[in-house]
Amino acid sequence: MTFDINSLPNDPEKLKQMLLELQSQVEKKDDELAKKDKIITDQALQINQFIERFELAKRKAYGVKSEKHPGAGENFNEAEQTLDEAEQAIVAQGQSSEPQRPKQQAKRKPLPADLPREVVVVDIDDEEKICDCCQGKLHQIGESSNEKLEFVPAQIKIIETRRPKYSCRACEQSGVNNTVKMAPVPASPIPKGIATPSLLSQIICAKYQYGLPLYRQESMFKELGITLSRKTMSDWIMRCGDLFDPLYTLLKRYLLEQRVLNADETTLNVIQEDKATCYMWVYCSGTDKPTDNLSPNIALFDYQNSRRADCVVNYLDGYTGYLQVDGYQAYGQTEAVLAGCMAHARRKFTDAKAAQPKKKTGKADVVLSLIQKLYGIEASLKGKNFNEIQAVRQEKSKPILEKIQSWALAHKEKIPEKSKLGEAIKYWLNQWPKLITYLEDGQITIDNNRAERAIKPFVIGRKGWLFSNTARGAKASATLYSIIETAKANGLLVDGYIQYCLNELAKKPADLAYLLPWNVKQV
Repeated sequence: MTFDINSLPNDPEKLKQMLLELQSQVEKKDDELAKKDKIITDQALQINQFIERFELAKRKAYGVKSEKHPGAGENFNEAEQTLDEAEQAIVAQGQSSEPQRPKQQAKRKPLPADLPREVVVVDIDDEEKICDCCQGKLHQIGESSNEKLEFVPAQIKIIETRRPKYSCRACEQSGVNNTVKMAPVPASPIPKGIATPSLLSQIICAKYQYGLPLYRQESMFKELGITLSRKTMSDWIMRCGDLFDPLYTLLKRYLLEQRVLNADETTLNVIQEDKATCYMWVYCSGTDKPTDNLSPNIALFDYQNSRRADCVVNYLDGYTGYLQVDGYQAYGQTEAVLAGCMAHARRKFTDAKAAQPKKKTGKADVVLSLIQKLYGIEASLKGKNFNEIQAVRQEKSKPILEKIQSWALAHKEKIPEKSKLGEAIKYWLNQWPKLITYLEDGQITIDNNRAERAIKPFVIGRKGWLFSNTARGAKASATLYSIIETAKANGLLVDGYIQYCLNELAKKPADLAYLLPWNVKQV
């Protein structure tokens, strides 16, 4: 708006009024420009979020699944994500500290020497055992050999149990009430059923260890000439679950006595439940491989029709030790001391790194490089006792964690909260008190991978059998998965261990301690 100086009024009041109107118009235009700028900024953020989601989805579908930090030079660069000199030094140091491992040539492992062996000799004809030069007779100077594996299909046989009956001939002739004697019926996991422990173990392992649904097993038995319906096998599985319940209860008692536990949960579809989504929870102690760890290796599954906090609260029943979990808030309702998962925190920054254009280095690499150092420290602690582990963590890991925390606080306001990097920073700050808990005790691990690895067989198996029909079937699945995963964690052959347990549990022993996996020799 322009004015002719000669046309301005001489009256101060009118001049003041005119200036106020001019100021109002200018402010109105400023507001309109600010709104346009805000709209443009919001649209830019939304576009950036869509690009991030697209890049992340592309990586999950086609990219490398490993979260191992490959160093800089792959992703990231935005205006607010330019690295300063200190951050560049961190990334560069992380790159140089990662040794290049020489590529090893694959070697075939020798076949087991204890397997049955059939020797086949492939020789030349006697007419050919003559020298082509002088026609003299050839003699053997050695031989060349190779080994191949032959598959012998499984055999099914019928065990017919006969129990002779005995009576007194004199009493028979005199008409006196005669006593008939015979051996008692041998204990069986399924009384009056046709299933032996070996058949039951085969069905259980095929479904829960190898993810083979019952309808496929039904087809396999049919090819062998045996009619065995999936309904029958399902009933057997539920009855075996009931049979294993006392052993599960004993394992749970040992589990809740441990100083450190890991927990996780995943979804499960149960057809005859009111809720569309149910959950399978897992609680672990020790490791997933046989070690000299003081804590026994246990992995127990618990079926619940919800994800409410009272599920974990009731299961832990006042447990006050360390509980290592992800960021799900329900675990905070327990009486346990929560320890966070560094792998989950790293995954957030890995997603932020993957969401950006390639061939760039950005701020996510700074945190990933520091987290990589934390895992490097953990790798160097293998074989040390818990006190040594705690001391090294306090000396070396604590300063790195504090550096990441300072970096996150400094960048909290600079990075858009809804961006992937903003989400990663928010997760880190929210989980900070739990992420540093592992510094307190050498028995706590840096992440919750123990529970994640324990629940993975269930997740893989679920892709095959898809759902449970009833709550009772889901509970039986939880029990049997617990027995199988605990047996694997203690280095036992699952099929042999389940057969042994079924044989013994059918006898209803009063004390089950001898059936605990760490008390059983390899079966």
